Amino acid sequence: MSAEPIFARRDGDFVPTGHARGPWDPDALHGGAPAALVAEAVQAEGFSVVRLTFEFLAPVPLAPLTVVTELARGGRRLQLVEAEMAAAGRPVLRCRAVRVRRAEVALPAQARPAADAPAGPEHAREQRFPAPAGAPVEGFHLTGMEIRFAGATGFGPGPARVWFRLARPLVDDAAPSPLARVAAAADFGNGVSAVLDWSRWIFVNTDLTVQLHREPIGEWVRLDARTVLEPTGIGLASSALHDEIGPLGLSAQSLYVAER
Repeated sequence: MSAEPIFARRDGDFVPTGHARGPWDPDALHGGAPAALVAEAVQAEGFSVVRLTFEFLAPVPLAPLTVVTELARGGRRLQLVEAEMAAAGRPVLRCRAVRVRRAEVALPAQARPAADAPAGPEHAREQRFPAPAGAPVEGFHLTGMEIRFAGATGFGPGPARVWFRLARPLVDDAAPSPLARVAAAADFGNGVSAVLDWSRWIFVNTDLTVQLHREPIGEWVRLDARTVLEPTGIGLASSALHDEIGPLGLSAQSLYVAER
């Protein structure tokens, strides 16, 4: 990759470019960009990350960011890692990651039911995120990710099946890890399965949880996403996660819903 990255590393900070911006506020990041950055930080050799739980404490600003990790529980088989992202010393995102030791286990055949691989991204249709007139031309949802809809789904209301691929490097010129690619895509669930008009409503996620039953493979991640809203101003966006090999796991986002 030679395109401008999502983040540039400068003096120990991660400086977001315009390609990290989100759709709700031109001065704030899309949740997928910082989630991917933190996902890179919580990995360790010999371990698989099976759960990521992100809590957005405040809008993540388009400003220099720091990421600090701490091993909250060590062990040879199971580890719990905590990460915090801050802007100007103020925490804006926290993450708890569960890591399980990677090993070969001789499972019986019936313990691993066969799963058909989904139709790949080459069979899906590329669509541009519906940005309002006058909105910035750069954003994680616009220039940071490649978005392709499968089947008859699209940016209309209702459930969606969507392939995602990072369109540029995550940090400087380094290729992102498969886990970071999953975290980047998973935060799009509420956007691609929206059931309300973007111009009249906000339905922003307050958190993101990703659970994986195997390690992801390749550049592409597919979400089979669905949103459910309630008149009390809350909702849930849930997604089944796939790569080009087959099912990966699940993701979920708690939603805050309000009129603009």
